[in-house]
Amino acid sequence: MAQMHAVRLHRYGAAENLIYEEAQRPEPQTGEALVRVRAAGVNPVDWKTRNGRGVADPPESPIILGWDVAGVVEKVGGGVDQFATGDEVFGMVRFPEFGNAYADYVAAPASDLAKKPTNISFAEAAAAPLVTLTAWQALFDVAQLQPGQTLLVHAAAGGVGHVAVQLAKWRGARVFGTASAHNADFLRGIGVDHVIDYTHERFEDAVRAVDVMLDTQGDETQRRSFAVLKPGGMLVSIAETPDEALAQTYGVRTARIRVHPSGEQMAQIAQLLERGNLRVEVARTFPLSEAAEAHRLSETGHTRGKIVLIL
Repeated sequence: MAQMHAVRLHRYGAAENLIYEEAQRPEPQTGEALVRVRAAGVNPVDWKTRNGRGVADPPESPIILGWDVAGVVEKVGGGVDQFATGDEVFGMVRFPEFGNAYADYVAAPASDLAKKPTNISFAEAAAAPLVTLTAWQALFDVAQLQPGQTLLVHAAAGGVGHVAVQLAKWRGARVFGTASAHNADFLRGIGVDHVIDYTHERFEDAVRAVDVMLDTQGDETQRRSFAVLKPGGMLVSIAETPDEALAQTYGVRTARIRVHPSGEQMAQIAQLLERGNLRVEVARTFPLSEAAEAHRLSETGHTRGKIVLIL
């Protein structure tokens, strides 16, 4: 059987448990495309899964982490007619099952993929899928954000946050975002109308009566956020299930979402990326063999934008 290089996890635990080694190359099954991976995005769910508290069920060892991929179609399985050998593609693969993205090749469901915009790099494309799909599904599918409404985004310079800002501005909303002072200029540059420096100001004192609040942090930040929503407003969390008692007290709606793959939505996102309506900030890149170091950086929680592995 053909071999490839991959970063595999033989047991849950610290970053040093990620081992760069040879593995068997997959073959595309019916409905799948074999993608030669050129870049793979790193998300917090990756290291949470590495620690044993992620979304995927306990696997048979060893496993290959990662869900965000960008690369070139090597071959297609039966029933796949939307892609052909040589097509450049990107997408979030198989989430929340194991996506196997930290590897030279991945066999991906064709329905999870879209053609990569021609004007962005593979690194930029690999940075996009999970965060763009999360923001899209939270703001548009769940919250039904409308032009003229107001949105508060917590951790607005983070992976999901900075994408949510841009999608909301594209939709015609007014955006407030919390961040530290050193990210203020970056956020204004991508469209935030009012940056709230959470190190010097309580967001409750800076904003009131917003239509939608995107919670990326949970815990105390989420609980404090109920007070800034207008009656009938909506709190959408990607961090933890909102407190229903607090929702009733404040007369607001809540939802907890888990992102799901969608090649159709990725195709819409690709158009925004190609037109310049949206960009995903790449904070830093690492070679695939240094995936452990990429995880350590991601775990600090202070990265602007995304970390990407390059193959």
